[in-house]
Amino acid sequence: MARLDLSIGSVDLTRAICDIASVSGEEAELADAIYAEIAPLAHLDVHRDGNTIVARTGLGRSQRVVIAGHIDTVPINGNVPTRDVTVDGERYLWGRGTVDMKSGTAVQLKLAAELVAPRVDITWMWYDNEEVDSDLNGLTRLARTRPDLFAGDFAILGEPSDGQVEGGCNGTLRAVVRTHGVRAHSARAWMGENAIHRAAPILSRLAEYRPREIAVDGLVYREGLNAVRISGGVAGNVIPDLCEVEINFRFAPSRSLAEAEEHVRRVLEGFEVEVVDGAAGARPGLDAPLAQEFLAAVGAEPRPKYGWTDVARFAAMGVPAVNYGPGNPSLAHHDEEQVSYAQIEAVEQGLRAWLTAS
Repeated sequence: MARLDLSIGSVDLTRAICDIASVSGEEAELADAIYAEIAPLAHLDVHRDGNTIVARTGLGRSQRVVIAGHIDTVPINGNVPTRDVTVDGERYLWGRGTVDMKSGTAVQLKLAAELVAPRVDITWMWYDNEEVDSDLNGLTRLARTRPDLFAGDFAILGEPSDGQVEGGCNGTLRAVVRTHGVRAHSARAWMGENAIHRAAPILSRLAEYRPREIAVDGLVYREGLNAVRISGGVAGNVIPDLCEVEINFRFAPSRSLAEAEEHVRRVLEGFEVEVVDGAAGARPGLDAPLAQEFLAAVGAEPRPKYGWTDVARFAAMGVPAVNYGPGNPSLAHHDEEQVSYAQIEAVEQGLRAWLTAS
């Protein structure tokens, strides 16, 4: 079984965690390694649900903070094991998961092991299947079986934020838009009706769509409505009778999921639209007293989070939440995923300072 040493530096711990491959659905080895190191710690009450691990302090503090990170990655593409690279004199750790989000998870694990008496009670959560459908997400499962574990006054998700604080997140909706036709031999195309050709107006509307920028509680979120996949066709000599265009709508947290669906249907009025997945966004949550203290302690200027993250789960449960982790979000899922040593160490120092301040 793979082993971890939580006493080593956060950069080396990131390397060790990244080198334990844990593509979504295959997190057991890493979860076992984490559990083996966290479970014996006397200052933590540890609960495991599948490949999701929760560790809580019970110091009787007046406030509780939830700090969470996922342990899975998108598929590997020749970028494990990790390696060191130098860019313009700065040292980086390169490889799958270094940005999204094993560097953030490494920082959390190190602090969980070392902070025996933080100034607030802490619930640490490390969970599986974040990169796939919401129904598989470890937090979805945990919310059904142990919703009490989500209780807190403030939450921090270690998603990559370039070492800055990103408040809330956009919502996301996926839908399939279908056009239908009639099959025929392509040599006698006039005998059929081409479903792919009928999809042309869908693509035109999406190409002409102009996304909005919407201010929410002082942060400006940018929306986007895009085709992300198209399928159709039967054979090289057959007029297709079905075409499906999958679209993704990223919407500001000022919209509800129902409002987002209504907007998509309005844009694509006249076409068959099936919503297949969706998750509401989260407002910034920066007005909470603990959030203000956190911003001051880490010296960060808040930004909006354009992608969807699990801060939305905490917001839905009434817990204000932000994203704070090392790594450039633009490199998440990229084949050249890499994070600077300095940023990993800075995030560790920022969290440590805030959690131990008197």
